[in-house]
Amino acid sequence: MKNLKIKVELVLVVLAVVSVVVGCKRKPQPPLTYIPGVSKPITNEVAGFGKEGTTGIETDKTIAIPIPLPTTNEVATPLADRDLIEGMIPDRDTFKLNIIYFDFDRSSIRTSERSKLDAIAKVLKSKTETKIQIEGHCDERGTEEYNRTLGERRALAAREYLIRSGINADRIFTISYGEDKPADPGHNEEAWAKNRRDEFILLLPK
Repeated sequence: MKNLKIKVELVLVVLAVVSVVVGCKRKPQPPLTYIPGVSKPITNEVAGFGKEGTTGIETDKTIAIPIPLPTTNEVATPLADRDLIEGMIPDRDTFKLNIIYFDFDRSSIRTSERSKLDAIAKVLKSKTETKIQIEGHCDERGTEEYNRTLGERRALAAREYLIRSGINADRIFTISYGEDKPADPGHNEEAWAKNRRDEFILLLPK
């Protein structure tokens, strides 16, 4: 009887250990999207504390900041080789009224801004010898590294929209200036709203 009791206790101990091990298994982590030109995922340790506009709250520095993929199940279109625009002439006037603006800490295209992108696509379809550069910008809040990443996400969102509108990916180039080139130097919401933007530069052949 005593031996049976010992065996039962051993079985219970084994079951308890197994349950703890199983319970502590880490859940599989979602894949990270890499930023073009960066050899490793951007983490909070690199990007600083929080997001555009948040300061003073330190996040877990080991958690990678997720960069949203396109909204379809398709693989993101590879970036075009920047050597293809070598020597082309930048024209900032054609699309100066087509600047699109973003919500705070967002890179998704507003419904109200889509008509501007549609107009850009129409011009590009009629001028097949041209290319375009999309510049992503942020307001001054947040860290420089985070804003550079957010600016790239904004530029890539517009690029994806143009590709889906029928523009060849080899004609579209992106660059992020983060907070470095504000449209308005002010330090209030009115200025910040103008700085959360994409600008479009038409590239003309020689």
